[in-house]
Amino acid sequence: MSSRTETLEFQAETRQLLQLMVHSIYSHKDVFLRELVSNASDALDKLRLESLVDKDLDVDTSDLHVEISTDPEARTLTVRDNGIGMSREDVVSLIGTIARSGTAELLRKLKESKEAASQELIGQFGVGFYSTFMVADKVNLVTRRAGQAEGTRWESTGEGTYVVETVDDAPQGTTVTVHLKPADSDDNLHDYTDHAKIREIVKKYSDFIAWPIRLVTADAEPATLNSMKALWARPRDEVAEEEYRDFYRHVSHDWADPLETIHMRGEGVFEYEALLFIPSHAPFDLYMADGRRGVQLYVKRVFVMDDCAALMPSYLRFVKGVVDAHDLSLNISREILQQDRQIQVVRRRLVRKVLATVKEMRTAHAERYRSFWSEFGRVVKEGLLEDPDNTAAILDIVSVESTHDAAEPTTLHDYVARMKEGQGEIYYATGESRATLENSPHMEAFRAKGYEVLLLTDPVDEVWVERVGEFDGKPLRSIAKGQVDLDTEQEREEAGTERERQAKEYADLLTFLGGALADTVKEVRLSSRLTTSPACIVGDAHDITPTLEKMYRAMGQEVPAVKRILELNPTHPLVTGLRTAYERDAADPALAETAELLYGMALLAEGGDLADPARFARVLADRLARTL
Repeated sequence: MSSRTETLEFQAETRQLLQLMVHSIYSHKDVFLRELVSNASDALDKLRLESLVDKDLDVDTSDLHVEISTDPEARTLTVRDNGIGMSREDVVSLIGTIARSGTAELLRKLKESKEAASQELIGQFGVGFYSTFMVADKVNLVTRRAGQAEGTRWESTGEGTYVVETVDDAPQGTTVTVHLKPADSDDNLHDYTDHAKIREIVKKYSDFIAWPIRLVTADAEPATLNSMKALWARPRDEVAEEEYRDFYRHVSHDWADPLETIHMRGEGVFEYEALLFIPSHAPFDLYMADGRRGVQLYVKRVFVMDDCAALMPSYLRFVKGVVDAHDLSLNISREILQQDRQIQVVRRRLVRKVLATVKEMRTAHAERYRSFWSEFGRVVKEGLLEDPDNTAAILDIVSVESTHDAAEPTTLHDYVARMKEGQGEIYYATGESRATLENSPHMEAFRAKGYEVLLLTDPVDEVWVERVGEFDGKPLRSIAKGQVDLDTEQEREEAGTERERQAKEYADLLTFLGGALADTVKEVRLSSRLTTSPACIVGDAHDITPTLEKMYRAMGQEVPAVKRILELNPTHPLVTGLRTAYERDAADPALAETAELLYGMALLAEGGDLADPARFARVLADRLARTL
């Protein structure tokens, strides 16, 4: 069989990453062995599963294991597995290229981060194999995919290129040989040929891996270094917190500790164990379409599927961990899982437990809850659109900004508890930023009357408040929609005569403005929500917002343009002056320009976009020039 050798260049981003690793100053260099062992364990899981699904696959699975060996004289450490292996194409695509989006973000964070953060990022971005170059001058890899005759040899010094060669004598599985740099205690570079150091690292990071990890020596029988005990199958009081943390790092490739650990067991008709973790920070791919989703699925301790989305809804996609179901088929497909009754039952229980855990965190561990909501709140609110069965549980853990406290967000429960006597609705405003909302004309009457308003600035807020509609029996009411009347009954009686007078005085002007602005507004009326601004634009109670309209169009959905309502402050000098000018000369062409400027100013005040900014600026400039 002919040998085919190529020297290939790393992808540009991969070269940059390797340079960061080669010249690493990170103190936790032990992580490279954890990553190699974890990769080997994954390869064994996949071979076991494939042998069960593909009965024609001729492989021996009687002694699946990971071997670690060293050569102190040659300064090498070798990690070998007899798992699924890789084809030549796999090697080039998985190692020559970081085949995941977000690489630029990874590099930016690695370059900008301090040492402690950098340790976390190595695993967080799923590039564990490259961490070998923190301790290596050169790395060799020999692999053969199960069921294939040809093997592949890969070699690199971590510089700009790598060599890949087809070989015919490779054993099934993958062997990684790390040519170690000299030990350097000042650089936290340990002697990784030292068996005691290897035992320490494996015990610390990989003790729970289900396959034997054997240390092979020339003068003794191979020694198994790990206990192979499935943490999720052990009672919680028998598992140390350090074991939980190490297992989390294994399943998440995250260096940081988890924010919360959930260990649960389901009994009865459907039996399962679950060990779930809420991370302390959001993964880089949280909002990426090809980001990792779901938890690992096992059946009676046998690995079946990574990233099992059927077990966890999209809005909880950051949850990591393992679910071990007792009564599933080992060759179940992702498509069948979506419809499987047992999986649906398990999923419902897991979701309820995760949401209950966050609620408990909010009441018992406020600082941890604040950290959670800062990292994951935006994605959790997606559940208000996706999961109507758990709407109440999600609303229980929602935290939003409000006018009550500039520094501290509020829960909906706390908002309701602070509602003024006689207040029947929960008031909210949606927009791009807190500053825009606080300065909006829509806020004036609410500020003057002392009503608290929720300030919703995430894009998903535009949708869920409409979908949910109420909380605790109180309707959710946008301050930018419909009529607003915050007066008490007594204030209403006292103002009744004045309002009737204003309605008569402004009737003709409102009719004129409605006609002049007919292309942009559906109605012009007097406002009861303005105290200092001349005008504002509001929507009818059931109209979609301009922001939502833009979101739908950005997604390629055709939605009809919605005309809104222009409200005028009948006590503002600009509005009273406009009425006087109209009464003096209703045919004056300048009145139409004033109407256009008045509408444009109201649109800008709420953070909206002018249809023709250049024309607005020109009309405004001409009007100002005539006043000089």
